[in-house]
Order: sequence, then structure tokens, then C-alpha cells
Amino acid sequence: MPDLFEDPAAAAPLAERLRPKHIDEVIGQSHLLGEGRPLRLAFQSGKLHSMILWGPPGVGKTTLARLMASAFDAEFMPLSAVLSGVKDIREAIAQAQQVLQLHGRHTILFVDEVHRFNKSQQDAFLPFVEQGLVTFIGATTENPSFEVNNALLSRAQVYVLHALSSDELGQLFERAHQIAMPDLNFTDDAKERIIGYADGDARRLLNVLEQLQTAAITAEGSLRSRGVHTGVPPAGTAGVKNIDSAFLDNTLAQNLRRFDKGGEAFYDQISALHKSVRGSNPDAALYWLVRMLDGGADPRYMARRIVRMAWEDIGLADPRAIQLANDAALTYERLGSPEGELALAQAVIYLAVSAKSNAGYVAYNAARAFVAQDGSREVPLHLRNAPTKLMKQLDYGRNYRYAHDEEGGYAAGENYFPEGMPEVSFYQPTDRGLESKIAEKLQRLRELDAAQK
Repeated sequence: MPDLFEDPAAAAPLAERLRPKHIDEVIGQSHLLGEGRPLRLAFQSGKLHSMILWGPPGVGKTTLARLMASAFDAEFMPLSAVLSGVKDIREAIAQAQQVLQLHGRHTILFVDEVHRFNKSQQDAFLPFVEQGLVTFIGATTENPSFEVNNALLSRAQVYVLHALSSDELGQLFERAHQIAMPDLNFTDDAKERIIGYADGDARRLLNVLEQLQTAAITAEGSLRSRGVHTGVPPAGTAGVKNIDSAFLDNTLAQNLRRFDKGGEAFYDQISALHKSVRGSNPDAALYWLVRMLDGGADPRYMARRIVRMAWEDIGLADPRAIQLANDAALTYERLGSPEGELALAQAVIYLAVSAKSNAGYVAYNAARAFVAQDGSREVPLHLRNAPTKLMKQLDYGRNYRYAHDEEGGYAAGENYFPEGMPEVSFYQPTDRGLESKIAEKLQRLRELDAAQK
């Protein structure tokens, strides 16, 4: 096992030691780097162009930018949008001008987390991108359509990077194992758990392996004192050699899935949950709910979304769904986590298997659209209240038909819209669930209205 304190190369972070030196060494992103694919063609073109690399953390955005600089013999100038301001951008531009004048080298301006730059900060380097002084490469975990201003977006090609698959993380695991920690033995179960813990993030995988390597060297004594099995080697040898599930349990912090409560992944997952409920798939709906809760989503937010789903996608087809969603939200308030999450889970299952109707949702939106473009029509006199003598003299409420006094409790042919308003029919119940009965009733009432004309 390497001595981390004597070997300078070993002292560098594992992610840095394993950083690819050529695009053929990059693991993952085959849709961009395979033969004939866009980024490989960009490397082979001999001509730099500005680009935005959009993808989750730890998928190689910085690595690809560095490889681009190396392939084109360009100066690599990194900026972090978290730590940099307009002053830093100006200094970087001045440095790029100096590099060009003194050495004749072009500069790649790499902006990590570019979505954190505001409009004025993005505008600060835009003219120099247009002039060709620098080639801009931005890295972002957020949708550039929303986070990057249009002027910059129109001058940069967007490449979408994907999280690494389990097989790709397995390749990276083997590479790291062979190069940096050949003396450690990992059980198959431990390897599988480490890959799952990384959750598509190569940097996270390497950081975990580095953490385990350090723990294997230093933690044996404390683990043995607690009677924990570590696969300890024979007396006289140093450190833990075998990494198994028990060792992982005592070394790694709680697993947290890749999740950004305010970012793209958050809204992608809530969209997947909502669509699974709408699509009547209880297993998928339950999966996405648990994924979000596991990733740190606020259960109260999830409860509000569940209530929204009940009103939007089930509505009057099954009013019990609305009641159950409200009850689940109330249950969570009383019990908290984790017990209250069971109520949310069962509400999601019920919503998924319920009869579906968006007729109420569509009707409401249609009514809003009509009112927004229509004038302010007067309330017909027969529908107005007449609490005063003057109002009665002005015919307020005159000829109003009290439905309860009519045959069948329905005033057939009565008009409830403003005079002269075109005929509308916002609510169109479906033939599913309770709405099928509602549809039958409305049809009968319309037939009674027609008979009065």
C-alpha cells in the first residue's frame, strides 16, 4: 500500500491522479465521444469553438475542458462562478491578452458553474468571446436555457453529459483499484455498494475510494477495539486489507442520492412522480416519491404536490382521492418523519390507481381564459339579491326561479349567464369514475333545458 506521506504523486487527490490525458481514456459520454460523435469531431476538427457542458456533478465536464485545451495547445484559464466576480473576469481577460501577445497562445476561459453568474457577469466576457480573444467553455448542472443569457447561449454549442452508468463506474473502480490501491481486496458486495453510493458521479466514487484507503491504513485499531470484523491481516502486517460491507458501514457516512432541492434534478423527479400518478402506475409513482424523500426533499412539499395531483388529475372522478391526499398531509404534520411518510406513500398509491379526470382542471383554465379576454358583463337582474326596497323597485331578483320549488329540484330553461353572452360549456366530464354519473345527469338536465325552448 503506498505511503501517502512520502510519495508526492500519491499525496495528490485520487481524482487528479486518474484524470484522463486523452479523450480515449475518458469513461462514459460515448454519445459525445464515440467515433463520429459531436465532441470527438470537435477534438478532431482542428478548430476551437465555444461550448456549454451541461450535466450532473462528476461526469467529466472539467476534464473535457482541460483535454480541449491540451489538444489545441491553448492556455487553460479556469474561473469558478461561485467565487469570481466581474473584477476576476476582467483580470482573466487581461491575462489572456498578455498570453496572446507574449506567447502567441490562444486561451480557453473555463467557467465552472456558469449558471451562478448573473447577467452582468456573463455580459462582462461576452465581447471577448465575440472578438475571438478567448474560447468560452462553461460547465453547468442547470438547464442553460434558463440560466445562461441568450446572447451567450447563441454563441456556444450545448453538449449534454449523462451520469455514468453502473458499468462505467465499474470500469473506473477497476482503474482506480489497479493504479492506486492494488493491495486492497474488495468483496463483490462492497464494490456494488460503493458504485451505488457514487450514484453516477465519478468524482464521488473516487473520493469514496480515497476515504476507504485512508481508513484502511489508519482505522484498524479503533475498529478492533469495538470488536468489528475488518478482515484484519495476520499479526505483524499493517492496516486493513479486506474491504467488506461491515467495513463500509463503519466508514462511510449515510448515503445521499444525487439531488438538488432547487435545481433541475428536483423538478425532473417531481415531474416523473406526477406523470407516474397520472399514468396510473403505482409502482413508478412510489419509486419517485421514495427517490425524492431519500434525496432530501421536504415531505411537506411532497404533501402539497400530492394534494395538487389529486385536484388536477383525478378531481371529481374520485373525490375520495382529494380527501385522502388532505388526510395524508395532515397525518404527516402529526407524525413527522419517518412514520408520516407512510401516509404520503399510501396517498400516492391511491391516486395512481384512482379513476382519472382532468375535466375540472381543463374547465377552470378555459373559464379563466374566457374571462381574461371577455368584457365585464352585467349580472342579470333576476340573479341579483334585493335586500332593500329600492333594489326591489329596480327589479332586482324579479322572476328568479327558486330551483328547490321546481319539479325535480331543477329550474329547466333558466339562464344563469349574463345577457348576450355566447353559449359556453367549460366542464366536460369524462366517462370515468363518478364523472360518468355526473355526465349522465348533466345530459338529462340539458334535455330538460332544450324542452323549454
